Amino acid sequence: MQIGLLGKTNVGKSTFFSAATQTTAQIGNYPFTTIEPNVGIAYVKTDCACKHFAMTHNHPLCINGTRYIAVKLIDVAGLVPGAHEGKGLGNKFLDDARTSEVLIHVIDASGSTDIQGQSVPVGTHDPMEDVKFVEEEFDQWMKQILQREWQKLARELESKSGKVIQAIAQRFSGLGIDEYDVESVVHTLNLQSKKPHDWNEDDLSTFIKTLRKRTKPIIIAANKSDLCHDLGILDEFKKIHPAVACSAETELLLRKAAKNGIIDYLPGAKSFKIKDGLNLNPPQQKALELAEKVMSKLDGTGVQRVLDYACFDLLQMITVFPVEDETKLCNKNGEVLPDAKLLRVGATARDLAKSIHQDLAKGFLFAIDAKTKQRVGAEHQLKNGDVLKIVSTLSRG
Repeated sequence: MQIGLLGKTNVGKSTFFSAATQTTAQIGNYPFTTIEPNVGIAYVKTDCACKHFAMTHNHPLCINGTRYIAVKLIDVAGLVPGAHEGKGLGNKFLDDARTSEVLIHVIDASGSTDIQGQSVPVGTHDPMEDVKFVEEEFDQWMKQILQREWQKLARELESKSGKVIQAIAQRFSGLGIDEYDVESVVHTLNLQSKKPHDWNEDDLSTFIKTLRKRTKPIIIAANKSDLCHDLGILDEFKKIHPAVACSAETELLLRKAAKNGIIDYLPGAKSFKIKDGLNLNPPQQKALELAEKVMSKLDGTGVQRVLDYACFDLLQMITVFPVEDETKLCNKNGEVLPDAKLLRVGATARDLAKSIHQDLAKGFLFAIDAKTKQRVGAEHQLKNGDVLKIVSTLSRG
């Protein structure tokens, strides 16, 4: 799963990225492949299936029954006005955002950064401008894709009795948008009653905006919320997108302190504990005291909450645990609940097999639900927390 992290310069986007991908010592030993510099590994958290079975197991990503699941976090190139026209790193921004399934928009909620990313006194810039600015850039970019040779395309569709939904979906295939998405938006807006040639400027704009909201959902990370005199701005954000108050700087401080063995802290916790027997120097003491105040104000740092909301609320992902032995809940090496897969709501047993290996799905015979011990078929719809063994011609080898 890929999450895009976007925002203008100087709002704490890089700090959020560093904080989210700075794993604590407790979960940092888990191996993963080397990836591109602007892509990091972050973790979303959920209940581990071990809770259902009232068991404990030794897994680096299961901590006291909480399972951390790796996701890709893409640090989208900085955005400036006119990005859709190629200004700044506009093309790079839009390419990075294209590959993301959900977007986290980091905003300086304190209003201390103007539209160009320059520092200004707290409260002198309206953060709502940033929300609208990013949406407009994204919409303009998508609209350009659709408008290229639109009239020519419309004429061809009419003369050949072509399918407008199929044609539009082909235009947006590089953004992970399929015919089902396009068809849903067309019918929502009742555009199927119009010939493509009769779609006016408003039709195109409304179509694009609705399609973008459906296929590239956004959550606002209201960063620097600890600097706000009050958090009323969150109510304004929430009129447009889900929003979470956060302090990326505090999260980064805590994760580094945990990694260096100074504190006990897990991402998403509402507090931390200084390790017993440590004598902190004055700067360390002051920094942790400030962190406590921030966490008290924001009910944590908010960073983990943003990641979890993006995954489980916006994308509505579920977690499923594949095993090779449904009685011992392990793989062939004896590792208990070794993997956790993120799948969309409505995913089937065959979808789980496909997420493991294409050939496993091709040779799918049946699956065994480890909780009920019953056999289920390929089209069996999965539930959050399911533990399944896949049986296929490949696994029987």
